[in-house]
Amino acid sequence: MKVSTEQTLILIKPDGVKRGLVGEVINRIEKNGYKVTNLKMLTADASLLTQHYAEHEGKVFYEPLIEFMASGPIVAIVAQGDRVIEGFRKMAGATDPANAEAGTIRGDLAGEQGGKVVQNIVHGSDSVESANREIKIFFGN
Repeated sequence: MKVSTEQTLILIKPDGVKRGLVGEVINRIEKNGYKVTNLKMLTADASLLTQHYAEHEGKVFYEPLIEFMASGPIVAIVAQGDRVIEGFRKMAGATDPANAEAGTIRGDLAGEQGGKVVQNIVHGSDSVESANREIKIFFGN
């Protein structure tokens, strides 16, 4: 049986960085058998963020998301492993922290965000195509 190795982009959002959760998120990634192959901390500008979130342009949460993501440092991670895209998204939990199950990053760490779904600690690519596009945005070729 062939084991497929994928890559995904994981972002630790400004709320996660500000609250000192970078190590916890990386620990959970590695404990689940995924390998961190690239990592950097940056403060994303509007140009980078509009590329990254292009598919959401025009949606009600788009502007607040861009504003939030530019509000402080983020950590961009490339993780690799068997079915890492699906695995990390399951590990992250529901997008809305209020609906995230205990044991997930958002369920355990996001806390009460006062209806601010964009402040949910992490982002993870949702498909191989998205992962490839997003990794290029943050890390180049």
